[in-house]
Amino acid sequence: MGSLSFTATVSLDGYVADADGDFNWSGPGDDVFRFHVERMGLVSTEVLGRRTYRLMQYWDTDPKDDSWGADEHEFARRWRGIGLVVASSTLAPADVASERARLVPDLGLDELERIVRDAPGEVEIFGPTTAEPAIRAGMVHNYRFFVVPKVIGGGLRALPADVRLDLRLVEQRQLGSTLYAHYVAPYA
Repeated sequence: MGSLSFTATVSLDGYVADADGDFNWSGPGDDVFRFHVERMGLVSTEVLGRRTYRLMQYWDTDPKDDSWGADEHEFARRWRGIGLVVASSTLAPADVASERARLVPDLGLDELERIVRDAPGEVEIFGPTTAEPAIRAGMVHNYRFFVVPKVIGGGLRALPADVRLDLRLVEQRQLGSTLYAHYVAPYA
């Protein structure tokens, strides 16, 4: 049986993207990227929405030149070993053309519980819109935040504005100028 985790890179004021949807301000430095590579060893299944799925397809094919270093190759190798659940009502099955990806047009809490129960390891739900119902239902056990020292003043919040959580800090690290904080929900 797996556990459910939510991971996000956030601004100091709690946003994952600015008011225009831009998140380029959050690009990871070498220390953060290396940590992501290590962290991927825990993840057996990734639940993500349409936009994130399309963004992460970048890692499905090695570049034809030598633009990737060792960390990028290792991240891609680990990423390709993770099962994917794509939550989207707008994609067609042909849009998710991968033997390790499964399209779920309507990701309800019962389906998410089944995914977590059947997973051999950690299930990471990626993106605040996709994660919101699970956060509200108290299903998320691990919260991992990469806090970037930027204030962007508005946009897409990492956590729903009206949700109250009682979390316990279990790990923190400084990765360059980014702060990593891992919290656990004692009730999940």
